[in-house]
Amino acid sequence: MKRNNSVVLTNMCMIYSGTKVLVQNKIDDKEKGIVFPGGHVECMESIYDSVIREMKEETGLTIYNPILCGLKEYEYDTGERYIVFLFKTNEFSGELQSSCEGDVFWIEKADLLSQNLIWDMEEMLQVFENDLLTEYYAKKVGEEWLEQIV
Repeated sequence: MKRNNSVVLTNMCMIYSGTKVLVQNKIDDKEKGIVFPGGHVECMESIYDSVIREMKEETGLTIYNPILCGLKEYEYDTGERYIVFLFKTNEFSGELQSSCEGDVFWIEKADLLSQNLIWDMEEMLQVFENDLLTEYYAKKVGEEWLEQIV
C-alpha cells in the first residue's frame, strides 16, 4: 500500500460578526459563486500563518486567533489529495477590500444557503457550524465521487 501522496494544502476561513459572515464572490475560470475566502499554503509557511496571510490578501482584514474547526479533503483516483484547513474567527481589524480573487461582502449567515454556493460550501458549512464534525471527505472512484461528513 502506497503511503506517500502528492498533496495540495490550502485554507479557508469563516470570518463572522454577530449574525453575519464574510463571503467572497469567487472569480474563477471554471466556476463563479460564493465561498469563504482562502488560498494556498506556501512552501515553508505554517498552516496557521497561511490563513492569516490569505485573509489579509483577499479581504484586507487582519484576523486574530483563527480556530481550526475541521478539514475538507478530497482524493482523486490517481492518489493526489487536496486538503483545505477550515478556520473561523470573529476577531479582526482593518478595512474590507476585495481582491482579484473576487468581491468580498458581509451577508446574513441565515441567507447563505440561498446563494450560489460553490466548491461544496453547503457540506463544509456543516463542519464549520457543528463542533461534533471534523471533516468533509470526498473520493473519486472512476467517474463517481463518494462523500462523507464525519
